[in-house]
Amino acid sequence: MLQRCALLLIAFTTLAAAQVPPKVTYPPTPWPIKNGSFDIHHFRFGTGETLPDLHLHYLTLGTPRRDAQGHTTNAVLLLHGTGGNAHTLLNPVFSNVLFGPGQPLDITKYFLIFPDDIGMGESSKPSDGLRMKFPHYTYDDMVRSQHQMLVDGLHIDHLRLVIGTSMGCMQSFVWGEMYPKFMDALMPLACEPIAIAGRNRAWRYMAMKSIRDDPAWNNGNYSGEPVQGLRGAADMLLIAVSAPQQWRKDYPTRQQVKAFIDRTQDAIVTHSDADDFLYYFDASRDYNPEPKLSAITAYVTWVNSADDFINPPEIDDIFAEKLIHQVPHGRFVLIPASMQTYGHGTHTHAAVWKQYLIQLLQESAKQ
Repeated sequence: MLQRCALLLIAFTTLAAAQVPPKVTYPPTPWPIKNGSFDIHHFRFGTGETLPDLHLHYLTLGTPRRDAQGHTTNAVLLLHGTGGNAHTLLNPVFSNVLFGPGQPLDITKYFLIFPDDIGMGESSKPSDGLRMKFPHYTYDDMVRSQHQMLVDGLHIDHLRLVIGTSMGCMQSFVWGEMYPKFMDALMPLACEPIAIAGRNRAWRYMAMKSIRDDPAWNNGNYSGEPVQGLRGAADMLLIAVSAPQQWRKDYPTRQQVKAFIDRTQDAIVTHSDADDFLYYFDASRDYNPEPKLSAITAYVTWVNSADDFINPPEIDDIFAEKLIHQVPHGRFVLIPASMQTYGHGTHTHAAVWKQYLIQLLQESAKQ
């Protein structure tokens, strides 16, 4: 969840691909970002719950372009992972590889849009005051709100590309099914287009259970964060986002491992809100794009890495080829584990998979 605070990790990142929570000042960036926001009045969630005003925050880079009919031609939606926010993909290992002159998402050519998802960043979330009375959102709700923000707020009627990491990867598949003609291409990074089950569901459940079992949580009505519950959740997260080869190189002794875990766990606890945490992990509860994959008409390049604990290659061996063949213009890429990969966080290290993005943009270009 963090890029600051002594390389704090949370949710679906590695140290170098970390993300920033709402309580932390965002790191400086050389990119000429513009802040924006859009409020949706009486947004209705899939559960039937509503908010009088759903506040959505976003960042943009570049300038939108339109064809002779007024349709947008260069908009790219970039979707962050669980616990992240609009600043997450400004991480240098992502942005410096993709956004500069002559690079695949050159901001002089593309209009890049980075939303804060519901429940994260500066968008509406439980910790704003409603706590456990906040509507129980899902990925479908996130995608529907993003679509409304684009169409009614930014007046974007077409996307050149949707690219997403981890949770954003899963949302990419939802986008392709929910709005199949809205984009030319999808690049999901580090996920599976199937229901979350088995070990992937288990570690998430254990992290959430650790918080709920802490008496200090008090059914979400705590005056101070449930520290012991958050520490248990942090342990689950650290294992899930671990990068075996990188961690062995960076922390080769028992003392170095202990120091790293202690400081990272402390930072996670200090900068997390337990109710927000529970909500954004629970948002995956009904995710399952598998039955409708054939509805995706955009060009798709789905990329996983072989050292990803959350999406291990054994699962890909069972499902990937079968699933991607259901997508008319789909390709699956499994990147072998190496000293260039970072476990689950390979999704943010764009140099590892940049070539596949270039190829996708070429293939999906309108003739």
